[in-house]
Amino acid sequence: MALMRRQSLVKFDAPLCETIVDTPKPQGREVLVRIERCGLCHSDLHIQDGYADLGGGKKLDTTRGMTLPFTLGHEIAGVVDEVGPDVPASLVGAKKAVFPWIGCGQCRDCANGDENLCAKQRFLGVSIDGGFATHVLVPDAKYLLDYDPLPVNQAATLMCSGVTAYGALKRLVDRPRQRNLLLIGLGGVGMMGMSFAQAMFKQPVTVADLSPAARDTALKNGAANAYDPSEPDVIKRILKETEGGFDEVVDFAGNEKSMAFAVAVAARGGKVVVSGLMGGQFTLPMVQWVYKRLTVEGFMVGTLAEAQELMALARAGKIKPTPMREEPMGDVQKWIDELRAGKVVGRIVLKN
Repeated sequence: MALMRRQSLVKFDAPLCETIVDTPKPQGREVLVRIERCGLCHSDLHIQDGYADLGGGKKLDTTRGMTLPFTLGHEIAGVVDEVGPDVPASLVGAKKAVFPWIGCGQCRDCANGDENLCAKQRFLGVSIDGGFATHVLVPDAKYLLDYDPLPVNQAATLMCSGVTAYGALKRLVDRPRQRNLLLIGLGGVGMMGMSFAQAMFKQPVTVADLSPAARDTALKNGAANAYDPSEPDVIKRILKETEGGFDEVVDFAGNEKSMAFAVAVAARGGKVVVSGLMGGQFTLPMVQWVYKRLTVEGFMVGTLAEAQELMALARAGKIKPTPMREEPMGDVQKWIDELRAGKVVGRIVLKN
C-alpha cells in the first residue's frame, strides 16, 4: 500500500513533525484527494496551541476529542486520486478545491444547509485530518468544487479565508445604510475581504491595520483610505472625515482592541460583523449600544452554498487575486512561526 506523508501535530503547543502512514482507501461516497496546495490559516495556530483565548485569563480547551498525531490544514486543492464505490469513477483525475466545513449531515443545522454550525462537525484539519499532507480523505464527493481556470493557489485559499471573508461581507450587502465600509485587520482573510468588497459593494472601501506594510499593500490594491488604529486621536479624525463614522464595519482581527476600535468608529445605525478569532473579551455599555442603534454580529466561515457562489464569482473573473506566496509543505512550521510573529502579509500557501 502507498504511504502518505503528513506534517502532524504530535503534542499540543509543540512544533509539527512529519509522520508517515498508509494512504487511506475511500469507502462509500468518500474521495481521496492528492493535495497540490494547502493554505496556512491563523486558526491553525489556535489548534496547535490547544486553546483559544477567552480573555480575563480564561482559555477555551480545543483539545477535547482530538487524537494525536493529527494533521492540520483546511485550505485544500488537489487532484482526485481514488473514489469510493458509490462515486463515479470518472471523477478520478479531476482537479478540485475541497470545502472543509463538513457537518454530521443529520442534525437541524445540516438539514438547513448550515453545516458550518454543526455541533458534531467533521471539519477537515480541525476535527478530522486535513491538508498538511500528501493526501486527504474527503467524507463525500459533494464537497469538491471545480476551480478551473483559477490558479490552484487561489482555489485553495477560497475555501477558508475566501468563504469567511465573503460570508462576512454578505451580512452587510442588503442593509439600507451603504455610505461607506471599513475593514479592520489585513491578514489573509482581511486581504481577501478587501478584494471581494470591491466586487460586492459600490461604496469606497477603507481599511485599518497596525502594520504599515499591510496598509500600503491595501492602498496599492484598491483601498480608498488606510488608518493606523494606534495613531493618537485617530478615532476623532475618522469621525470627522467620515461625517459620523462607518455604516458598515467588518472586524477580521477579532480581539479586544480591534472591537473597541470598531465600535468607536461605527456610525449611528451602523453594523459591525466580527469574523476574527484572535480572542479576548468584548464589552459595550448598554446605553451606548442602544443610543447608537448598533448591530453586532459574529460570523465564522461560510456554507457550502456560499463557497459555490464565491467560486462562481472567482471563475468568472470578477474577483482580483490577493497577495500570497508559495512555500514547501515541509517548511510549514517555519511559516507558522512567521505568522505567529505577525511577519506575514497576505496568505502562505504550502506546496507538495
